[in-house]
Amino acid sequence: MSFFGDLVGQDRAVAVLRQAAAAAAEALAGGRGAGMTHAWLFTGPPGSGRSNAAKAFAASLLCPDQGCGHCDACHQVDVGSHPDVTWVRPEGLSYSARQTRELVLKGAGAPTLGRWRIMLFEDADRATEAAANALLKAIEEPPPRTVWLLCAPSPDDMIITIRSRCRVITLSTPSTEAVAHVLATRDGVAPDMALFAARAAQGHIGRARRLALDEEVRRRREDVLSIPRSLSGVGDCITAAERLVKTSTEDADAATTALNEVETTELRQVYGEGSSGKGLNKGLVRGGAGALKELETMQKSRATRIKRDSLDIALLDLVAFYRDVLAVQFGARIELANEDRRHEVEALARSSTPEDTLRRTNAIMQCRERLTANVNPQIAVEAMTLALRAPTPA
Repeated sequence: MSFFGDLVGQDRAVAVLRQAAAAAAEALAGGRGAGMTHAWLFTGPPGSGRSNAAKAFAASLLCPDQGCGHCDACHQVDVGSHPDVTWVRPEGLSYSARQTRELVLKGAGAPTLGRWRIMLFEDADRATEAAANALLKAIEEPPPRTVWLLCAPSPDDMIITIRSRCRVITLSTPSTEAVAHVLATRDGVAPDMALFAARAAQGHIGRARRLALDEEVRRRREDVLSIPRSLSGVGDCITAAERLVKTSTEDADAATTALNEVETTELRQVYGEGSSGKGLNKGLVRGGAGALKELETMQKSRATRIKRDSLDIALLDLVAFYRDVLAVQFGARIELANEDRRHEVEALARSSTPEDTLRRTNAIMQCRERLTANVNPQIAVEAMTLALRAPTPA
């Protein structure tokens, strides 16, 4: 199967990328290569497959058969070992100008294997303003065989001077049926579970897969969706907020603790820890201290990002719940993300007004904005849970 076969519900984007890959092959053969350009911006909502689309396009550019999915070049792209593909995955909350300048310098080199040098930048919207300006210079004057693939949720997340120089590929949220089909056929998930996970994830393929395959992920979702009916008093609101923040912290710790230890050990070894020899480590120790401090800063930033991302998933689950409540209140004939909790959704729809539901949804969205602005998570979530309480009868 070709790489493009992994892009669920993105037929229009795939058609454009296939045409561009064919144009790139034509350019390598000495032709005009009309339709191929040196900078691309992949946009779409979370879970739509931005990085997967960029990876598929990278494989199609480097593969002699334009992304066959089974040759050495495709395999190397798939596992992240191709010498002509530089993957950029910002670990922390932002990507610095210094890191970007190093990246631009690397992108200026010629391809190792003679086709294209590809710079695949996931979460390019995390570049700081100074970093974005450094990246702009590389995109304005690229080497002839370098291709930049940037990924961001929306074109507006990139500075206008960058997005105006990129060809934009817009991905859409795949349908529930398409996601369920992928889970059933590629992951062997039972049809009922696949349908449940696809609905609950609202088209986010990675989230749907985790829901379908990991009981712990399903349990955490249940905990989040139990919040609306548990907020009968102020104490309940504080407790619910504390539980949400604690869970996100545990997620961050679980995701980073082992990785942090490996990174720190490897860096210490690079700077000669454990080596012997008279006077061997004096210079290394001085340099190593600075490098370790920089690594610790990056690790803390990464943990903060993972904690925020975990919290955001919980908040989006709550938004989906109240969206379902509003749909029932207005009698909208749409698919409910929380079909498995229809009884609770309908009960809340009967006991509240659409105005209440909109107020609660706005409280969740405001919490997300506050977290993005680095408001203390406990304070932001407590304000939200207090706003989610049922209105006091007049």
